[in-house]
Amino acid sequence: MMLVRHGQTPTTGRVLPGRAPGLHLSERGREQAEAVAERLAGVPVSAIYTSPLERTRETAAPAERAAGLTARTEEGLTECDFGDWTGRELAGLAKLPEWGTVQRAPSSFRFPHGESFSHMQARAVDAVDRLREAHPGGVVLCFSHADPLKAVLAHALGTHLDLFQRIVVDPCSVSVIVHRPGQAPSVARVNSTDGPLAPLVPS
Repeated sequence: MMLVRHGQTPTTGRVLPGRAPGLHLSERGREQAEAVAERLAGVPVSAIYTSPLERTRETAAPAERAAGLTARTEEGLTECDFGDWTGRELAGLAKLPEWGTVQRAPSSFRFPHGESFSHMQARAVDAVDRLREAHPGGVVLCFSHADPLKAVLAHALGTHLDLFQRIVVDPCSVSVIVHRPGQAPSVARVNSTDGPLAPLVPS
């Protein structure tokens, strides 16, 4: 299972865009997406899935062409629903008293009129598990967003959700989770941003 965060957008690092429509990759983000496709050379990709949002679908497009596959949309990979915080600048949100809970005890936090981190993790983990089981022994490529991917990685690592903010997932980084029958998942890479990906595929 290869997990890819979408590429850079004009608001990356400044705004919490959430599920608002109409956010596309920046020129840098498009370059990053092409680089991911190049890194996939030699990887026997079985299937590609993306969040329904534009920035993830655009990030997946070069990989689709490289692999000769059509990506399928998976709602479980979508961004967290930030509710009333959607579209707000991070600098302003960081001044709110609730921000400390988001960073230090996210398992207890629900965004106003939005989703809880616990629900986000549950539906993202469920989606990844379903997709993996649909392609036994195959390499599944999933394009998603920072928070859902960090939550999936925390689950695979056996780490409590309250610590998931310590995981770094940069734009267009690739993280790899290996599943073997009868064994706990192993996290082979987190936040990989360069180099060929074929050596990370189990033999």
